[in-house]
Amino acid sequence: MSESTLALSIPIIGTIGLFVMIIFIRKYQNDERMAMIEKGISTDFFSKAHAVSGTLRASLMLIGVGIGFLLGYLLDRSLDMEEVGYFSMIFIFGGIGLGAAYFIEEARNKKERDI
Repeated sequence: MSESTLALSIPIIGTIGLFVMIIFIRKYQNDERMAMIEKGISTDFFSKAHAVSGTLRASLMLIGVGIGFLLGYLLDRSLDMEEVGYFSMIFIFGGIGLGAAYFIEEARNKKERDI
């Protein structure tokens, strides 16, 4: 098999494999839920316990990444750290943004439970 044929077939096979995997996962989830319903078991187990705000997570993570880029730039210019400053600051402040989103969501869920 030539390199060009192999290079073309890998993304095609990967895409088809991903599609088939998603279909089978959804099928087995549905079969499991139907079996639980037939046995009279509550399906509340599958519902999310709390509302997850994807927008809040994404926005705080992107704010953290932006601050990380800025501080990485400042480290690069002042201490000549090159790529290390960028990557470390992006991961640190992106993680801080996701942590802040978690604490905000937990506070919101606790407030809703107390009401």
